[in-house]
Amino acid sequence: MGAKGTDEMHKAETIRKSRLGAAAAAAAIVLCLACAASTAFGQVSSYGDKSEGPANSQPSVLGGVGVDQHLNTQLPLNLTFTDDMGKVVPLGSYFGKRPAILALVYYQCPMLCSEELNGLTSALQMVRFVPGKDFDVIVVSIDPTESTDLAAAKKRTYLTRYGHPETANGWHFMTGTQANIDALTRAVGFRYVKIPGPDGRLTQFAHASAIQIVTPEGKLAQYYMGVEYSPKDLLLGLDEASSNRIGSPVDNILTYCYHYDPHTNTHSLIIARVVQLGGLLTVLLLGGFMALMFRRDYKQGHTVGVDAHAHAKR
Repeated sequence: MGAKGTDEMHKAETIRKSRLGAAAAAAAIVLCLACAASTAFGQVSSYGDKSEGPANSQPSVLGGVGVDQHLNTQLPLNLTFTDDMGKVVPLGSYFGKRPAILALVYYQCPMLCSEELNGLTSALQMVRFVPGKDFDVIVVSIDPTESTDLAAAKKRTYLTRYGHPETANGWHFMTGTQANIDALTRAVGFRYVKIPGPDGRLTQFAHASAIQIVTPEGKLAQYYMGVEYSPKDLLLGLDEASSNRIGSPVDNILTYCYHYDPHTNTHSLIIARVVQLGGLLTVLLLGGFMALMFRRDYKQGHTVGVDAHAHAKR
């Protein structure tokens, strides 16, 4: 091999190593950004976890918010609520034959409740059990000021999203009095706090997100936390509850809805969500850049190597 050929090969190897080093550095940046994004997500959606941050990093109002898992507790089935048709019905009218999924929300919630119901509806689309035949969906507002018209509108929204209008008799969107709401939330272990909205009036609620599986006898059989639910877990939970079997406690990792901070006049959790999306977008863009760099480096390195090999043969 001539000196010129050797120089060409050394040059190709140097270029290849320098580009691999740049790609590795880019990979390290992507990894750091991914970790930062996941950390930000955890700070927003998992306030129930232990945190190494400042003790006062969690809003004080959330001290009164949570979900205590009252497994095997009998729901007060004598309580009455107003259904989405305007009829006052006892809670017990939905039990006796099949299990139910219970969701405690409020219909004008500016953030989390819609995510919770969206997640539930999406999961149920992949569950073979049929609402109204195999189980019922019972949604109860924790806001006593909300109307039947609002409940009916929410039912139409989620029934349309579910895509099976023939199951309408299995979806129940309820409103009720403060006394009955309090009795139901105490039985479930659902703790929430009324807070000021952007106008300073007490029109919003700080609360956590969870759904409950209830047996045909009206006993709490299983809790699922968060806003996304595994279809497999829901299917198993409903199947076990249909035989009046009680499940086990789950990790109490809570997703909080705390839309408005009256002290700073900011929508801190929404801002955090935007930051998360920005971080994820950055990760995707850098990942695409890395893929292009690797592809170009491979082609150029291969071309230089072929040229050097050709020079060496001459």
